[in-house]
Amino acid sequence: MMAGRNDKNNPKRFDSVFFWETARRFLDHELPKIRKKSGNTVASYRSSLNTCIDFLEEMKGICRERVCFNDLDRKSLKDYLVWMADIKSWSPKTCNLRLTAARALLSYASEECIDITPLFVSSQTIHSLNVPGGEIRYFEDHQIKALLDAPGREKRSERRNRVLLVLGYDAAMRVGELTGVKVHDLHLNAETPYIRILGKGEKYRSVPLMKKTVQHLRGYLGEFHGDLPEPDAPLFYAATHGVRHGLSDDCIQKVLKKYAEKCRNEGVPMPEDIHFHMVRKTRAMSLYQEGCPLSYIQQMLGHENISTTSGFYAFVTLDTLAKVLEQTNPDGGDAEKNWKDKKISEALYRL
Repeated sequence: MMAGRNDKNNPKRFDSVFFWETARRFLDHELPKIRKKSGNTVASYRSSLNTCIDFLEEMKGICRERVCFNDLDRKSLKDYLVWMADIKSWSPKTCNLRLTAARALLSYASEECIDITPLFVSSQTIHSLNVPGGEIRYFEDHQIKALLDAPGREKRSERRNRVLLVLGYDAAMRVGELTGVKVHDLHLNAETPYIRILGKGEKYRSVPLMKKTVQHLRGYLGEFHGDLPEPDAPLFYAATHGVRHGLSDDCIQKVLKKYAEKCRNEGVPMPEDIHFHMVRKTRAMSLYQEGCPLSYIQQMLGHENISTTSGFYAFVTLDTLAKVLEQTNPDGGDAEKNWKDKKISEALYRL
């Protein structure tokens, strides 16, 4: 491979300087400026590409400064996939996402230089790892109710956190969308009150708000933003030395985990490894179970493709299945049913 780096027939393919310059343009300009990817997405791509370079250095013996696009040939990428799965023991989903980053860089580089096109085409023939289907993780009705009621009323920060959780649930927002909400995104005086959300791909969507949520928000605005709120101010903020700043994603995740732990201590069971996206899924699942059309849920969630929505929510939950089976009991009594056995119910759910 080292000898091939001096191949004059394909200088760009073996040019380390071209590789690093292209990779930096891809991460610093193409993704954030042209494709309008979020900061989190860019960070994920950067981390994945650095992981790939770590692999080339550790397993292929290639010095980082000498890495070139030819090192991302089909065989190397297949070895990379095996290394992630077998040596690092990462999940199939993680392995596939990191392979996707390498493919995306090759795609971009092939647009910049035709010499890279064969490498990109061959990378597309690599089969991704099979990802086992998993159960959607969301809160049960009593759990989400307990979470929304968990913040106290005495402390100012507690009152803020309560409105934060209520709005995040009602509008089924991503955590990054919640941190980005400005005061002017609320339209509480409209005939149908709504919030305007800046979602993935820098695209806006409007989501109606329930009456109770509107009441919470009116009280919150009065207390936290005064009679003449600044339209461009972050809706939710913290103050450090008298200076207001928006909340971070990590801050909101910590808020959720704090109240989940409070609920556990008060006897309300909570799932392990809680994250804010479960609140969004809970809202969508609730709407689905109540018969809301998937196309409406799609619009609310900001999914471009209906298949994304149906892939998450178009299935019968164990609770729904149990209710249907309960209704089919011919005796209508309280006799114990075999299908309530945990192993049998799990088998039914897999079917």
